[in-house]
Amino acid sequence: MRRAIVVGNSDGIGLALTRRLVEIGWTVVGLSRSASEFRHERYVHRVVDVGAAHYPVVLARSVDALGGVDLCVYAAGMGEFVDVTDLSTQTRTLDVNLMGAARTVEIVVPRMVAAGCGHLVGLSSLADVAISGEAPAYAASKAALSTYLLGLALALRPHNVDVTTVRFGFVDTKMAKSTAKPMMISVEKAVDVLIGALRTRRAVVSYPRRMALAVRMLRIVSATRLRRPRRAG
Repeated sequence: MRRAIVVGNSDGIGLALTRRLVEIGWTVVGLSRSASEFRHERYVHRVVDVGAAHYPVVLARSVDALGGVDLCVYAAGMGEFVDVTDLSTQTRTLDVNLMGAARTVEIVVPRMVAAGCGHLVGLSSLADVAISGEAPAYAASKAALSTYLLGLALALRPHNVDVTTVRFGFVDTKMAKSTAKPMMISVEKAVDVLIGALRTRRAVVSYPRRMALAVRMLRIVSATRLRRPRRAG
């Protein structure tokens, strides 16, 4: 029996991945802030916010109920445009995208190490190299998440535990809020990429690759703007 935990799966990529995993024979426990309409004999859903104090307890009990975990996918995420008069949503974004992932790792990874195997997958973003004046916390949280996961990949390699950072561009979900969405892919295509990542277990998967190059160029432009003197009011 292949056992998976998917965090952040009431909709979007997380839900589509959950369905696909169950279809190909996995037993899955999903955790998300909202209830799920998905029903299957090999699927259990837990309603919990990754920022809640009891989230680690619920996660630990879910893993233990499975009898262990072979795969954990952190798909929870949020991103809001900045409002400089109220930065609470930026703080919440950092908590969900980064600290929620860290809390998940804290529970799941030691169990994988003890078992001598496992695969941790985190959904980051091609925005992890961006400097964003529109959604600064989103870009910052993804940059930190990618760096953390890459470091864990090195740390866990001797323990036979693989870590994959998946960096998507625009995916056709409610998270895609920008007016311009170049090279946007479907949710199903994103799941295809994820399934491929489960097979190859590469440390980093970036898709679309052309978008990755474009975002790096955007960072250079943003950095150039920051070096310019600010105009006096």
